[in-house]
Amino acid sequence: MNLSIPDMTCGHCRASVTQALTTLDPGAKVEVDLTARTARVETTAPPETVIAALAAIGFEATAG
Repeated sequence: MNLSIPDMTCGHCRASVTQALTTLDPGAKVEVDLTARTARVETTAPPETVIAALAAIGFEATAG
């Protein structure tokens, strides 16, 4: 799934997003692009769960 995460701007943001998603699904593959402010996530978790995990750490995300 591809996610747009507009408030993700720095290396700390990248680490926080990656940690939240791998905590949700330890087998998830997460690729973050800070320039585009996007993340590509391969996970078995449903999109709404992934988005909720990011919201819990302060990042608004949309799938698309």
